[in-house]
Amino acid sequence: MSELVARTGRHQQRYEAGYRLIAGCIPFRFRNMEENGGETAEKIVEVLMINSTSGPGLLFPKGGWENDESVEDAAIREAIEEAGVRGDLVHFLGLRFYTFVFLQHFLGYYLFKSKTLQDKYSPEGLCRAAMFALLVKEELECWPEQRLRRRSWLTIPEAIQCCRHPWMRQALEERFSKWHDSGMASTMNNED
Repeated sequence: MSELVARTGRHQQRYEAGYRLIAGCIPFRFRNMEENGGETAEKIVEVLMINSTSGPGLLFPKGGWENDESVEDAAIREAIEEAGVRGDLVHFLGLRFYTFVFLQHFLGYYLFKSKTLQDKYSPEGLCRAAMFALLVKEELECWPEQRLRRRSWLTIPEAIQCCRHPWMRQALEERFSKWHDSGMASTMNNED
């Protein structure tokens, strides 16, 4: 098996209208919750967060969407590089907003300003992130950023409290939680 290597640099990055385009995901799994008698009571959902390399708090895997990949491929790549997990993208967690030209066009992005990453194509550090739910199928023993990152499995309320970025908290609270609470996540094959 070949060693996984993280992509670096900005030469392949996608930009649009002054925004750096980002792809990310909220990795999740189901865990059996046991009652006192040892019987399985229910399955609870846990989300995977990683530490930030630039300050306190936890975040979800995300990074630049590059020219040679789809947004879905970029989200999967970031999950492998930063969090060391593989899985299936099962839901798009975007926000709905409309343009004047395409009134029914669905653009699922979270807008934010990077405090640390400005460049000639986005001098103000503006970013637009597409976020997905990723059902984790495998946790890798070795992954590209394992020396920089620690993984933490948390319940949704714990993750909301620990989340470093407001836009990620919004994706978790307003989109992932509502999608999960609607019962859509429970219709998937979620075997351990």
